[in-house]
Amino acid sequence: MRTPVSFATSADGTRIAWSRHGSGPPLVRAGTWLTHLDFDWSSPVWRHWLEDLGQRFTVVRYDDRGSGLSDRAPSEYSLDAWSADLDAVVDAARLSSFTLLGMSQGGAVAVEYAHAHPERVTSLVLWGAYGQGALARGATAEEVEEADLRSRMIKVGWGRADAVFRRVFTSSFIPGASEAQMRWFDELQRRSMSAESALASSRARAVLDVTSAARAVSARTLVLHADGDRAVPFEQGRRLAGLIPHAQFVPLHSQNHILLADEPAWPGFLAEVDAFVGGARPSRADAALTSREVEVLRLVAGGCSNEEIASRLSLSTRTVERHLSNVYSRLGLTGKSARAAAAARLSELDRDRPGS
Repeated sequence: MRTPVSFATSADGTRIAWSRHGSGPPLVRAGTWLTHLDFDWSSPVWRHWLEDLGQRFTVVRYDDRGSGLSDRAPSEYSLDAWSADLDAVVDAARLSSFTLLGMSQGGAVAVEYAHAHPERVTSLVLWGAYGQGALARGATAEEVEEADLRSRMIKVGWGRADAVFRRVFTSSFIPGASEAQMRWFDELQRRSMSAESALASSRARAVLDVTSAARAVSARTLVLHADGDRAVPFEQGRRLAGLIPHAQFVPLHSQNHILLADEPAWPGFLAEVDAFVGGARPSRADAALTSREVEVLRLVAGGCSNEEIASRLSLSTRTVERHLSNVYSRLGLTGKSARAAAAARLSELDRDRPGS
């Protein structure tokens, strides 16, 4: 799937690439690094986020300044600049009110924006977010040294064809990924940003502090965080939820900073968002199945064994088995005939899809 890309002009003249897809009430994803509006549609890491959220919402997303299809050499990286970028996209999309999704580094921007524009943000959803950057938390000497090491790795290895340096960041963001997913994320880093932009952006994010704004957020807020997150410590999400008045905090079991389609935490995340925000949850028979589960079921219907499915989708056989177990549960199937019955349901699921 590809969607048209438009451009909004931020306060300092930086052009921000944005797009819209899906149906339902509007949801805006605050910009974060390591995205690419077009490349992400072919992604084994990001695609299910786009597809599954697009089934529930009209999703407005944009590439962060200095990355993706936005201007690659902006004059400034700062909280004010990132907030102005979000404001420009919202104006360009002509949205009066919306749910705001802040992920990872974009969480701080979302908090700042929700505080400054209470009339626009009806609900705030934060995933893997923090209120203070790594160096704004009273970093120890060891943490300062680690931040310096990461900066040097970006400077030296970000743009190289060999991904050995970028793999350090990949392993932090998605340690539970398959090798194919890790290779794609290695390439995303090089494709989405230059080393200079990645370095300037990461340094600016490390000193962010939106704790004061968080205490004054009036929007209904849901904070979710993976209990094994290696990129943003779990405690940061818990602390942020404690700062925002009446925020709900939901821990999910995962070691991944970006939830992958084949882990139980992903449908858990969607269920929590559905319950909190609502969205246009489709009534089709396949609404409860993730895009990856439908993909696995299609291969089952084509006569593939679990081993063959694992090979085609670059998954482990155990992961395929877990997908099928989820499919059987959601379709209410049990026993030895469950596999054949699920495959037989595929024609029904396809018939219920829009445009079929």
